[in-house]
Amino acid sequence: MSKLKLTKTELKTQTDALKQYRRFLPTLQLKKQQLQLELRKSRALVEDNRRDYAELRSKLEAFVGLYADENAGSFIRENLAVTSVIKSSANIAGVTVPVFDHVEFAEKNYDLFAADFWLDSGLRTVKELIALKEAGKVLEEQYRLLNIELLSTTQRVNLFEKVKIPECMENIRKIQISLGDATTAAVVRSKIAKRKMQEAAA
Repeated sequence: MSKLKLTKTELKTQTDALKQYRRFLPTLQLKKQQLQLELRKSRALVEDNRRDYAELRSKLEAFVGLYADENAGSFIRENLAVTSVIKSSANIAGVTVPVFDHVEFAEKNYDLFAADFWLDSGLRTVKELIALKEAGKVLEEQYRLLNIELLSTTQRVNLFEKVKIPECMENIRKIQISLGDATTAAVVRSKIAKRKMQEAAA
């Protein structure tokens, strides 16, 4: 860190910096509050998704004996090809995050009359489980990105509040004292010089 210059120019530099920090700090504090709120919402969405997934999975497990049949297992596997997970993006409190839309499955035509009556229902349930799982991944990513931004914003708020603003205030105080002392010393020197000139003239 360079040594503080005790000059009027440096006083202006420090004063301008202090004004800038004080102007930006409320914006950062507001962003921090928004991120904290959005992070709480995001956490709730993640927990809701996990609960929905667990509930649906437990319902499916009630029929696990039916799906253990080799024909049923191959039917489910043949008709469960995921082709893509469709996502978009959104801006939440200044953070670009992914947003889950839906899962696309390969469409396979099968004879509803040839398959057991519960297989179609089971297939829909498994597809819903897959969609919930993929949605959960996106929600977890949203939470992760918001958390990173909150940590970064909190660091900046702390830097301004606890380091930069107090540092500028202390520097301004030191410069003002130094300039005040220099002004006082100049006045004293001027008075002494004037007195000496008067004594010399007398």
